Amino acid sequence: MKIAVDGRVLMDVRQSGVSAYTQNLLDALLDIDRQNQYLLFYNTHRRPAAYPAIAARFEHFRRRGVKIVARRWPNKILNYLLLWPFAWPKLDHLLGEQVDLWWQPHLNFSALSRRLKNILTIHDLSFLRYPEFFSWSRNLWHRFIRSCVLANKADRVVAISENTKRDIRELTGVSEEKISVIYSGITADFKPFNKDDESLAAVKNKYQLPDKFILYLGTIEPRKNLVGLIAGYNWLRQNYPALAEVKLIITGGNGWKFKEVYAAAAASPFRNDIKFLGYVSAADKPALYNLAGVFAFVSFYEGFGFPPLEAMACGVPVVASFTSSMPEVIGEAGVLVDPYNAADIGEVLAQVLLDENLAQDLRARGLAQAKKFSWRQTAEKYLTIFNESL
Repeated sequence: MKIAVDGRVLMDVRQSGVSAYTQNLLDALLDIDRQNQYLLFYNTHRRPAAYPAIAARFEHFRRRGVKIVARRWPNKILNYLLLWPFAWPKLDHLLGEQVDLWWQPHLNFSALSRRLKNILTIHDLSFLRYPEFFSWSRNLWHRFIRSCVLANKADRVVAISENTKRDIRELTGVSEEKISVIYSGITADFKPFNKDDESLAAVKNKYQLPDKFILYLGTIEPRKNLVGLIAGYNWLRQNYPALAEVKLIITGGNGWKFKEVYAAAAASPFRNDIKFLGYVSAADKPALYNLAGVFAFVSFYEGFGFPPLEAMACGVPVVASFTSSMPEVIGEAGVLVDPYNAADIGEVLAQVLLDENLAQDLRARGLAQAKKFSWRQTAEKYLTIFNESL
């Protein structure tokens, strides 16, 4: 069987979220699948050689035996042509050969031959649930993609959590029988480090980190509720003078409507103890988690939530919101809080930082919970769906 993978999601210069998901899952599929041939399609008007990280990504899969199919259409023109009523060119026709199955790892402009079986992965529908969290241009982009049409045209839809499955059913009308829930995995890079590990000191020095800090890692955007996290930190500092040495470290690139987060930090009476690191390379993340006293992830909405899972795998206590998919991912291994209640956020963070027995219990539970998620298991379930679809 020839399986085409829509690799346009791998074109992010700074890899995170869906692009990392796609790369890790495709690697895991290649590890276990000895029967099928994979083709990786991407389109860009820019030359990948000008972006070494992107070029290395595709070269990695070429060396693993994947056929790389690149087209040089300007993306805006291609996307426009793929819109109804044009729906041309059919993406599978751009491959130059016939394939049996098309896997689309993320919602994107798409048009495929009717005969071709296709699998669509949906990570979340936050843009339908909470359009106010996105810029007008991003909401327009999502409207043009026609996610409801794509989901209903797909032969199978993969949801990355039960929460996402519920959203797909409610917001797109796709029948339950067509949706499969497959949890994401986690790489072996995320693990507890020994205290004398040289990488810990290197990362601490690189980012000038304090000895004690609360960590957030993820995109800086409204649905991540960083304004609420800052409010919770303010409450903690005002009510627990003993935690005056604890800083708040916010890590991640700017997303949509990020300015209100920086405004909230600037207005904090503890503004000098709130530090933004910006985008952090994947290589530095495991050490960064290991250095934190507690990981805070109080989002309003998550399709899955990689950062708290990564933190648990590193043996870091996790405090997260009780919304969307968080209870599924974290289970009983972390403490769940009300993301709309600053006092709740601050109180729980304080208790984890002050109670070493609680922190140790959360570390042990987190490590056990993280072991339930592996890319191999994810790949095996995908492979079953691939085979069942033909």
